[in-house]
Amino acid sequence: MPRTKKRSGRGGQQGNVQPFSDEDSSVETLSHCSSLSERTSAAEEGGMDKLLSGETEEMAEEDFQYKLKVYIDSTVDKSAKTRQGALDGLKTAMATKILYEFISERRMTITDSIERCLKKGKGVEQCAAASLACLLCIQLGSGIESEEVFKTLKPVFRTIHNDGAANIQARQACATSLGLCTLVAEDDIMDVYATMECFESLFTHSYVREDGSRPSVNPQTTQLHTNALLSWALLLTICTGSHIRAIAQKHLAKLPRLLENDDVNMRIAAGETIALLFELIRDVDPEFDYDDWEQLCEQLNALATDCNKHRAKTDKRKQRSVFRDVLKAVEEGDFQSETIRFATERMVIDSWVKKRTYDAFREFVGSGMNYHLQANEFIRDVFELGPPMLIDSAALKAMKSSRLERHLYNAAAFKARTKARNKFRDKRVDVGEF
Repeated sequence: MPRTKKRSGRGGQQGNVQPFSDEDSSVETLSHCSSLSERTSAAEEGGMDKLLSGETEEMAEEDFQYKLKVYIDSTVDKSAKTRQGALDGLKTAMATKILYEFISERRMTITDSIERCLKKGKGVEQCAAASLACLLCIQLGSGIESEEVFKTLKPVFRTIHNDGAANIQARQACATSLGLCTLVAEDDIMDVYATMECFESLFTHSYVREDGSRPSVNPQTTQLHTNALLSWALLLTICTGSHIRAIAQKHLAKLPRLLENDDVNMRIAAGETIALLFELIRDVDPEFDYDDWEQLCEQLNALATDCNKHRAKTDKRKQRSVFRDVLKAVEEGDFQSETIRFATERMVIDSWVKKRTYDAFREFVGSGMNYHLQANEFIRDVFELGPPMLIDSAALKAMKSSRLERHLYNAAAFKARTKARNKFRDKRVDVGEF
């Protein structure tokens, strides 16, 4: 018989090929079933994870609201320290989250607590209560609810604001809070003008007299006058054209006297207010002509290039930076625009009106300003940003650049900035000995 040839398989294995048996098919079926069960269990686990995360968020929200209720109850505690802590806790919560539904149901309770703290508290507690009143109005927005709150608190604000015997820090806080609450919640323009007259009764005391003599005012009182001036400028942004004309005729010739004040914050506030008033009056009357325009420009230029050695370096640096922009506004009607980025949006501050409004809100909201720009309907309406954009957290995370990309971008920006600044730096040449 001829010798049978052996077939050699790949990989060095030799032998006959066995046919496909029923046992193999049962093993394959079992493997398919096991993989299917693994996929099903994975899907179930994903669903459970989502369910658990939703329950966790719900529990966290309940705990947060419970803490807020405790804070509200603690604002009427006998201990001043407890009341102060409760006010600070409510301020932090309102500055960092949108709590409209929770607050609107309890707005009068919170208002009563603020009123009690303003009347019976002292110093720091009154300041915290005044700030909380502003945050409450920002949360409620411009409407009937905030009007009810402000109607209750406005007489208290005015009483403390005008009381020369009251705590000076409380008066400073009430001057700032009264301005912002009036902007948000006042519904009668005549009441706005009356509030502006209250502010005028304060900051005009810092005017340098016509004979050149300066009023003797202590630093704390000067800060009160500065706060009143900034609140007055804030309300100036919502005045009618006819009232702006009357204000310009009355105050534009006197406001430059504040530029001679010894306090740097007062000088800066006066300069920004002058730039704001010029912007508003030019919008109303494009052919507006100021009689002492050249003298004012010389005064602003002197402050923009101030080199007096008796002033601190930080004060001079801040002053020069601001008054360069103020001088451009008065001479050319120009404004150095600034871009604010938040989430996937951006807002351009391109006028003194927007700047004064943005600074006023940021003073109370602080680091939560970007969040409020993104989610607070009232603030978005003030800056004409439209309704809030709903973006999924996963999509927002995908849009963020990586850490390496941010590092490379910052390095390139630093290099370009250094090159640009080197052109304007002094080139000192070493002089050797001859």
